[in-house]
Amino acid sequence: MPNKTTEAKIFTCTQSQHLAEQIAKAYGVKLGNVITSTYSDGEFQPSYEESIRGTRIFIIGSTNPGPQNLMEMLLMIDAAKRASARHITAVMPYFGWARQDRKDKPRVPIAAKLVAKMLEAAGATRIITMDLHADQIQGFFEKPVDHLFASTIFLPYLKSLNLDNLTVASPDMGGSKRAYAYSKALKSDVVICYKQRAKANVISHMELIGDVTGKNVVLVDDMVDTAGTLTKAADLMMERGAKSVRAICTHPILSGSAYDRLESSKLEELIVTNSIPLRQESKKLRVISCADLFAEVMCNVHHNQSISNKFVM
Repeated sequence: MPNKTTEAKIFTCTQSQHLAEQIAKAYGVKLGNVITSTYSDGEFQPSYEESIRGTRIFIIGSTNPGPQNLMEMLLMIDAAKRASARHITAVMPYFGWARQDRKDKPRVPIAAKLVAKMLEAAGATRIITMDLHADQIQGFFEKPVDHLFASTIFLPYLKSLNLDNLTVASPDMGGSKRAYAYSKALKSDVVICYKQRAKANVISHMELIGDVTGKNVVLVDDMVDTAGTLTKAADLMMERGAKSVRAICTHPILSGSAYDRLESSKLEELIVTNSIPLRQESKKLRVISCADLFAEVMCNVHHNQSISNKFVM
């Protein structure tokens, strides 16, 4: 009787190919072989071109909209389940649709909950993700969720800058908890921006709570979409006497006119991870890879070892 395969296998959805290659290299294995066939109407079908029977597999793929990224992850999970994989871990550096985590008005969906249920129905036995838009999304799952924090890779970089008079800022009230956690690690002050929206992605008014005069400010957020809030907050802080303003955002969605806003803003730099592929380059963007973080956590999960040292906050 042949020996039971114990080593994990790593596969990737198409849009996370580059990050998955880095993760697999750091993990010490080659990416598994998947072929995706596409019909003329846009329907696609992933196919595992090697045996995964009885193995633990990791499927890497961020699910940022449009819907094809989420659909590909679901199909990959379903195919793995039907190919008799023993454990199926969805590694989602960016968990898309997470902004719809509650009903903020009548007759709207809770998309984050729906996505959680779809992943479980497809056959995922574990989820690994990073910097969820809302921590409580973990509770939408009945399966284990490893919620990593990008602070484990951002904090060493910030400390290496040796900024004097450092102040951590939150671009909105909702991110104040994250800002306080960073300020505690950096032993710095905290300021908060208060904003009012006319509608989604449109800010009607912003005010600053706290003093930034003569300070090197670091704005902290989980994602940057249109960059409207971030650049408006940076410009406001420079007007209020800040020495410099830079921002840390885990997930660089950067849709619409985000790149133009970034280039014309007073932000010194925008520090992001490679959880989502960038649409274009910018001299103000600094990308810090999260590949080593995910590779180490995946290895520890596979070998049933602790990952608690990755939960910095």
